[in-house]
Amino acid sequence: MAQQQWQVHDMNRPRPPVVTPGKTDDQPPSDAIVLFDGSNMDQWVHDKASGPRWAIVDGAMQCAKDAGYIGTKKQFGSMQLHIEWAAPSKVEGSSQGRGNSGVFLMGTYEIQVLDSFNNDTYPDGQASAVYGQHPPDVNASRGPGEWQSYDVIFHRPIFKGQTDEVERPGTVTVFHNGVLVQDHWVIKGITYHKLQPAYKYHADKMPLKLQDHGNPVRFRNVWVRELAD
Repeated sequence: MAQQQWQVHDMNRPRPPVVTPGKTDDQPPSDAIVLFDGSNMDQWVHDKASGPRWAIVDGAMQCAKDAGYIGTKKQFGSMQLHIEWAAPSKVEGSSQGRGNSGVFLMGTYEIQVLDSFNNDTYPDGQASAVYGQHPPDVNASRGPGEWQSYDVIFHRPIFKGQTDEVERPGTVTVFHNGVLVQDHWVIKGITYHKLQPAYKYHADKMPLKLQDHGNPVRFRNVWVRELAD
């Protein structure tokens, strides 16, 4: 067993760096990368070269039907993510047709966004599910039109060389509206629709993406802290 480098209560041990927290728990700390603060979408690009575009509506990014996904210009691996979202206040549709979007970690692993307030659907597709893999431990959804928050701790998968085999699978912890709903869940692979998950090799860092599923879901107050692997 490796010898411990530091003694208990060792005053020679390096101090953690100082990070100034936000004035409230939802505000970005001093070391965060702010991806959307309500003023512009300069940190984002559309997947589609032309056609409808997401827009800023009342200080939030709002999805437009057929606009496609948007992704961050900066690429990320392991991260702490804070993001707030709201399904439309006017209830239309049911199940997966109601307030549907998604937060795609590394553009690949989806944390589902859905109006899951009095809206039954398959459990691994409701709000805060690891899509197609693991339902949330509880349904912590607020009502239609109300702002909701996800606080996510994500550790990326580490591959064996440039193969599809993983040395360490990805993991995710999610708080939905302050409630723990995914407790260090071991991600099984790419989050597919109606397919079993499997890992496929990808780069160590990739864009964070938000999904267009045809509903005018809004997002605001998006920030990230990069984490060590």
